[in-house]
Amino acid sequence: MDTIWTFMKKNYKLLLLTVAVSAVLWSFKPTFKTEDPEKDRVLLDAIVSVLEVYHYTPATINDNFSKNVFENFIDALDPSKRFFIESDIREFKNFEYQIDDMIQARNLSFFNLVYERLQKRMNEAKVIYRALNDKPFNFNLDESIDIDSDKIEFSKNYNELKNRWRLQIKLSTLASVVDKQKLEDEKKAKDPNYSSKTFDQLEKESREAAIKNLDEYFDFVSDLDREDWFEVYLNSIVTQFDPHTFYFAPEEKEKFDISMSGKLEGIGAKLQKKNDNTEISELISGGPAWKNKELEPGDIVLKVAQGNNEPVDVVGMRLDDVVKKIKGPKGTEVRLTVKKTDGTIKVIRLIRDIVEIEETYAKSSILEKNGRKFGLIHLPKFYIDFENDDNRDAAKDVEAEVLKLKKAGVEGIVMDLRDNGGGSLKTVVDITGLFIDQGPVVQVKSSGHKKDVLSDHNTKVQWNGPLVVLQNNFSASASEIFAAAIQDYKRGIILGSKQSFGKGTVQNVFDLNQLKTKFNLNFNMGALKTTTQKFYRVNGGSTQLEGVTSDVVFPDRYTYIKIGERDEKKALQWDKIDPANYQVTNSISNFASVVANSQKRVIENPQFKLIDQNAKWINERKDESMVNLKMDKFITEQKNIEEATKKFKDITKYKNNLGINNITDENELIKKDPIFAQKRKDWFDAISKDAYIDEAINVLSEIKSPSFTNKTSPTKKNKLVVKS
Repeated sequence: MDTIWTFMKKNYKLLLLTVAVSAVLWSFKPTFKTEDPEKDRVLLDAIVSVLEVYHYTPATINDNFSKNVFENFIDALDPSKRFFIESDIREFKNFEYQIDDMIQARNLSFFNLVYERLQKRMNEAKVIYRALNDKPFNFNLDESIDIDSDKIEFSKNYNELKNRWRLQIKLSTLASVVDKQKLEDEKKAKDPNYSSKTFDQLEKESREAAIKNLDEYFDFVSDLDREDWFEVYLNSIVTQFDPHTFYFAPEEKEKFDISMSGKLEGIGAKLQKKNDNTEISELISGGPAWKNKELEPGDIVLKVAQGNNEPVDVVGMRLDDVVKKIKGPKGTEVRLTVKKTDGTIKVIRLIRDIVEIEETYAKSSILEKNGRKFGLIHLPKFYIDFENDDNRDAAKDVEAEVLKLKKAGVEGIVMDLRDNGGGSLKTVVDITGLFIDQGPVVQVKSSGHKKDVLSDHNTKVQWNGPLVVLQNNFSASASEIFAAAIQDYKRGIILGSKQSFGKGTVQNVFDLNQLKTKFNLNFNMGALKTTTQKFYRVNGGSTQLEGVTSDVVFPDRYTYIKIGERDEKKALQWDKIDPANYQVTNSISNFASVVANSQKRVIENPQFKLIDQNAKWINERKDESMVNLKMDKFITEQKNIEEATKKFKDITKYKNNLGINNITDENELIKKDPIFAQKRKDWFDAISKDAYIDEAINVLSEIKSPSFTNKTSPTKKNKLVVKS
């Protein structure tokens, strides 16, 4: 079973099609308005020109390239094979080996044909699935559905396509009916007087819910215009150069910048679409809407006004257009006319401001075990504000957290980089410098050029004590630079998956608007993130494909599944260069014994044994994609799965014995901000169930660092829970 994360990486379609109907005030679909197809042709020409000059290894645009673009684009538009039929694919295949020539000629005939056909097939699909709401499904028929679209072909004709939709909706209905029936049986068992719903009632409810879900999906898709789909086409082309080269439409570039800085200008609210309405789904702690206390989750936005201007009706408006009307520069006013959950109508005045997305930033806690204190730093990404060097970034924040932990008297630090996909090259060099004396951190090399060595020049070491780095399969890029440097210097011990993601390339974001003069253009062209360099460890090795191998290997649910750069078709190859001039620190005098002891504990730990068994079970079932739609057989299959996985439920019941404390500096904020307090409580709850962090603390407690001077006397164990 592929993870959603990996699937999204491979299929840009999901950025457009499986976001469902949710958006944030800084998150929206690509909407660069280029109604003139000539602009599309020029944009394509500009992108290819940049790639041919700046990409690390420019692809040869030939028939093989054309074939790959063809397959990528069709798969991006119709991954489940529920729109196109065989005759469509045959017609499209006339262009399979012509796309390379069409790119050079700025010819968009292939895109236009496929796009127009997709719109036609989507409209037909609405008619197909809505007709299925007319009568109940027969669950006594012995029929099955293959839920792995990679194993099925496109439907031979329209009737076969209709049947495919029928089976899909029948599966959704069946699964819901079975779940609802269980709940009814449980209610009846608790209360003999309870009047249970009939099977027909449950089937009708489930079928209507399945149809409604599709209505919401198609309502979302109907908001996409030609330019949105053209962006998918462009990325089907540029990802043939390598998996990390990507085109950003203007709003997507803005979204990327916000995700990297963790900041935006707006009111601090998340929106989602509900039929023709725009609903407030969540408020961002600390933002104008949160401070105002008038706007609430569940409110429906009816109108939006800028300052004293007349309000604009937004009912039925595209979600991203509503977003653009609500967001705006700091200090400006926006007035929202909303319908409250009690039905009342209210006008809410808000002054836009800088909103910080707290989930972006580094955070720390103090963990206690056997009377000793240790620090945990969680870093979601290596964030930076590209527009202002003075603003907060990952390096500044991690340094601040290290100093807080140091002040608290911790005896060791765990740097948690699990699921950290990377970020700024500058910040990872600076963060590594917090733990080592001055010296090289990473080597980078452009194609055909000599290597550059990026070093930490600060002689001050903020933390010279025991250090553990937690990583997993999704720790990538900058995370791998940090882990590799710590490993090469023997500064700390790496714990986690057998290896990290394996991304050893550097990307630069090229502002395509720099080419406006060359192409005589006057519209926003967006930006191109392109691979320009490879990076290498200070020992000369590369993390490309191979990742960073953990010193102590933990099992996880993805242990036996192919995940990472090595699973990407267009990934650059592994190589190595000469090592940099660096000195191993040998700051851990008992390195070998600590690693051996930890690996022994992991092997013998019942929780890790169970996790490993679960990983094997997942791997064994990953190719099982046939689902029987006959009621009794479906229930039997579900019972067999439940029985087989019953023991794995104990994984979620695990609790460690760590005392978990917040940093003293956060006490006042926790008292004032219930949202922040709840987020900290949720994090602490997750830590208390984390066997990986528990073992990381075991490792820290064994490490002997002769030069470490921050040791404190044992403290009484005191497990704290954040109170809201």
